[in-house]
Amino acid sequence: MKIKTIKDFAQSKFKEKESLFLGLAFPVENIEEVETKLDEIRKKYYDATHHCYAYKTLSEGEKYSDDGEPSGTAGIRLLNAINHFDLTNVLLVSVRWFGGKKLGVGPLGKAYYRSGLETLESAEIIELEEYLKISVEYDYSQTKNVHHFLQKYGAIIKENLFEEKPKIIALIKTGYFENFRNELFEASARTVNIEKEGNKFIQI
Repeated sequence: MKIKTIKDFAQSKFKEKESLFLGLAFPVENIEEVETKLDEIRKKYYDATHHCYAYKTLSEGEKYSDDGEPSGTAGIRLLNAINHFDLTNVLLVSVRWFGGKKLGVGPLGKAYYRSGLETLESAEIIELEEYLKISVEYDYSQTKNVHHFLQKYGAIIKENLFEEKPKIIALIKTGYFENFRNELFEASARTVNIEKEGNKFIQI
């Protein structure tokens, strides 16, 4: 599985009829990170009129907020900007300071979309691929087999542990895991213990 996201924090800003729009984008993985960032933004820009946002993550799906702006003018426009670049694991925020002149619903929606679009355009977009973190525990007699199949399937070895038996912690592409496990089991007569320890996304 592959996803596109942003590598680091990005921002943009512009004025529209005296209103200032500050766009902020963050790579995030879960709701806890989203809420932490939103709390920080609300405290830092406490004097702003609105803190509108949208996010899309693998774990939580997508959500957006107009934060008091007319329905359909802000949050959904930011989500549209995220989807325009086909991004996941992203929080996009547009902070607005009202300048005294109303924009009208149509221009307001365009302004928020522009805020989101320009912010993401300034970001470095990267592609990530899903890897499984696995542990492989084996007898010394199976060392050659274990290393052969780890190499065959392009696994990334993170740790070599030597406890009662040698044990390797590695990352392997999710789509390769079943074949890796089946072939290693067959070659070792099932004397190797393989366990999944979670997953993570790595930049390609």
